[in-house]
Amino acid sequence: MLDVLNNLAFGFSHALTLQNLMFCAIGCTVGTLVGLLPGLGPLATISLLLPLTYSIPTTGALIMLAGIYYGAQYGDSVSAITMKIPHASSIVACIDGYQMTLKGQTGLALFTAGFSSFIGGTVAILVLSFLAPSLGEVAFLFGPADYVAMMLVGFVCVSFVTTGSLLNGLAMCMIGVLLGTIGTDVNSGAQRFTMDLPFLADGVGIVSIALGCFGIAEITKNLDSREERSPFNGKINLIPTWSEFKRIIPSALRGSVVGSFLGILPGGGPTIAQFAAYALDKKVSKYKDEIGSGVIEGVAGQAAADEAAARTSFIPLMSIGIPENAVMALMLAAFIIKGIQPGPNMIASHPELFWGLVASMWIGNVFLLVLNVPLVRYWLSVFKIPYSVLFPSILFFCCIGTYSVNNNMEDIYITAAFGFLGYMFMKLELDAAPLMLGFILGPMLEENFRRALLLSRGSFGIFFSRPISGSLMALIAVFITWQVVAFVFRAHKRRSLGASPAPEPVALAE
Repeated sequence: MLDVLNNLAFGFSHALTLQNLMFCAIGCTVGTLVGLLPGLGPLATISLLLPLTYSIPTTGALIMLAGIYYGAQYGDSVSAITMKIPHASSIVACIDGYQMTLKGQTGLALFTAGFSSFIGGTVAILVLSFLAPSLGEVAFLFGPADYVAMMLVGFVCVSFVTTGSLLNGLAMCMIGVLLGTIGTDVNSGAQRFTMDLPFLADGVGIVSIALGCFGIAEITKNLDSREERSPFNGKINLIPTWSEFKRIIPSALRGSVVGSFLGILPGGGPTIAQFAAYALDKKVSKYKDEIGSGVIEGVAGQAAADEAAARTSFIPLMSIGIPENAVMALMLAAFIIKGIQPGPNMIASHPELFWGLVASMWIGNVFLLVLNVPLVRYWLSVFKIPYSVLFPSILFFCCIGTYSVNNNMEDIYITAAFGFLGYMFMKLELDAAPLMLGFILGPMLEENFRRALLLSRGSFGIFFSRPISGSLMALIAVFITWQVVAFVFRAHKRRSLGASPAPEPVALAE
């Protein structure tokens, strides 16, 4: 404990220099703006700014790039909550966050997201400070079979993510899995379901699906509606009441724990953490029956998990030298550009960089809270624009965001196609969130499933003989059994109520 406090004090002595504070402020501000723009994300921004790191001091450059990454996690919830246009890490925010907007609680939803993100970031920084030297080794305990079991747990949780019937949710999840198979097979190199179209060789981008199924579909639905959308002129109730504030804390803490854990694991990160936190809240929250209709818990847990996973994803990078996602791969490139090799010896070789970066995350966390929460009123000014003017601008930014990922016009056409599909899903009352879950988990499940069978020479026993995968499989069996028993009990209860004799009619007095 004392050693960690000394190390943090050492880190703050480097992070609180005027130069590093300036780079932290630049990174957080740019990250927030990047998160606000539909489709644009930290991956494209960091890749564009990576050449600048040659002329910026090492600690300042890495603090700035890290600020862009976790700052974008703050900003992306704004477009998801206000306009239902998500990034990959704010898909779940569209469910309850946008419903709160429709109820006139936009200010409360954005405050909840901002404050919960602050809690998630703070918890993750504590995890990073105390456990980074040893916790990164946890990733070495997970083999392909363990990842398969973990992905199956994610599929089992689809009943918590969907807001409609379980059958429809499973069907949408399977559609997402099938979409994830489009592209080049990682093992054989053969192209699958590309219809000989070259731009599908790398598969369908998650940005295209997210913007299409949520953003463009919502715009099309609003244009198709006969109701005239008037500009927003109501009062903004930004500060929650004490009873509302007390509802934020438990969900934010649960999401922080989930996000901190999943951020450590390769293949985890903010995108999966938001689904896991949302599923947990739908299971254990005091208001679990209301989640999905626009309540605080549906925003708080996923926002905290999103931010926590963004912070703890630095653990495997800095303590093992293994990036867990594309953004961390760019961060690894930035480390190498500056002549630093992340790994077990990094803390001992460059303590000022490691602890300075950790301390700057907390400074950035405070800066983002101060920057975003007071500015919520300005974010809401977008509703004062008539929708006839607003929707072309939204479509314009959607096209820019989609194009910026690969600089490919075909991605815009794909986004438009998924916009039409998303609109049809809305007409058929099908929820698109399980589709995104299946699309994210499907390729990872397939890749690790094939690896596990190669290692076991085709034996399925590997999924039950390993301690981690065996425990997760047992958990899945218990959950499915519990679901079946609950379904049978509800069906029996409905039959019992239906078989009860109808009450005799009351005779009316003549």
